Amino acid sequence: MATGAAAAIVSGWAYFTASQMPAAKPEMTPAIVHAAVTKGITPPAVDLAITNLIKPWEGFSNIAYQDSIGVWTIGWGETTLNGRPVRKGDYISLEDADKRLQVRVTRDYYLPLVDGVKDFVKAPDSVQASLTSGAYNFGVKLKSSAAQFVTKHQYRQACEAQTAYNRAGGKIWKGLVNRREMGDAQRIGEAELCVSGLK
Repeated sequence: MATGAAAAIVSGWAYFTASQMPAAKPEMTPAIVHAAVTKGITPPAVDLAITNLIKPWEGFSNIAYQDSIGVWTIGWGETTLNGRPVRKGDYISLEDADKRLQVRVTRDYYLPLVDGVKDFVKAPDSVQASLTSGAYNFGVKLKSSAAQFVTKHQYRQACEAQTAYNRAGGKIWKGLVNRREMGDAQRIGEAELCVSGLK
């Protein structure tokens, strides 16, 4: 983040130099988010999702392995590497995996939610982070009930609605239930983080 140039805002963020700092909090828009990302700033919700949800739940492996449903995976839960599916024998360094994760979460999961869910950028960072983490795990769902609740500014309902995504391969998994809901003894869950930012 550029020194002295980024200003955190209670329910969002923007990029300003000290002389451009507005007297009142600006209305968050997708254009402001895109401009900041273009300047190399990682959105707070992306940092929150990566640090508190994605990394703890995905875990790290620099050597390709098959996940619980047989999908080849590497790094922080990546299923593609260099534009192709992960294969047995693939390797990735921690540094490369961290860089890829930040770029992919921002570009492939956060920004599609910003662009595709009305008023997503107005939601508390905890809600944005939880939905971004969910999207990383099960895909971007622009028409999901969680997304529709965000559009209506019904954030608690959005947090609760996302807990429905607890299946893989047609089966409910305890690990996914924990991840979507209140976590476990070592990790916070998406719903737990999601509601933590609500008033």
